[in-house]
Amino acid sequence: MDDAQLAAHFERHRARLRAVAYRMLGSLAEADDAVQDAWLRLHASDTGEIDNLGGWLTTVVARESLHRLRSRRHRREDPLPDPIVVAGDDDPEQAALLADSVTLALLVVLDRLTPAERLAFVLHDTFDVPFETVAGVLGRTPAAARQLASRARRRVRGAGLPKPDPDLAAQRRVVDAFYAAARAGDFAALVEVLAPDVVLRTDDGPGRTPLVLRGVPAVARLARAPRGAELHPAVVNGLAGAVITRAGRPFAIIAFTVVEGRIVAIDGLRDPDRVARLTTVRLAAA
Repeated sequence: MDDAQLAAHFERHRARLRAVAYRMLGSLAEADDAVQDAWLRLHASDTGEIDNLGGWLTTVVARESLHRLRSRRHRREDPLPDPIVVAGDDDPEQAALLADSVTLALLVVLDRLTPAERLAFVLHDTFDVPFETVAGVLGRTPAAARQLASRARRRVRGAGLPKPDPDLAAQRRVVDAFYAAARAGDFAALVEVLAPDVVLRTDDGPGRTPLVLRGVPAVARLARAPRGAELHPAVVNGLAGAVITRAGRPFAIIAFTVVEGRIVAIDGLRDPDRVARLTTVRLAAA
């Protein structure tokens, strides 16, 4: 097989490989690095000895992701997950990452698992990889891999993650109503769209304490957009959201979780470096 044929075969698997790495690492940059490492490994290998290319590549990406995750934990690094932002018209590359829904809330829960639990859960429960293969990546028995996935599954279920309304257009109507009420300073209208136990969380970047507010009064007080801000509707990890810019520069990424027609959670990323890296290309294409 020549280089062009090998590259074509690899490209057919890229979207799945990137999705595996993203769920393992919660970082788009690290996910891309793990996929690139898989390509380099493939290019240096004897492809004639690979019976199942997709399975082989998935195993390589999983091992690389596990190594990165363990190194991160060893250095006591635990970054918040990168949001996947689809702004403007269709973005097939980003949408491919969300073929199986993965919200920011789920990624936060996955961050609390051990690396081995996370790998077993992601590979088996999300991508239907057999436990025999999972065991090979982890260097454990299939029974041990099954136990890891079961433990991870219980922890994910125990987190009580909300189930967002499935209709994205309906979510958008609720979010639009929220912003209209916020701009007008209409508290009564905000009460209509915010769940009583709504939670607002923001990540402002390294060295800054994350903000967590609970309840309608606290969230409503912070509902107004910063002065001079412009709102760009977007889909953030499959949910209705927005990118906020000031003077044409990305300022924040916001994701809304809407359940039964009310907003139960608002998650905002306001780390300037990460917001710019994750949104500039998307907005330019919008």
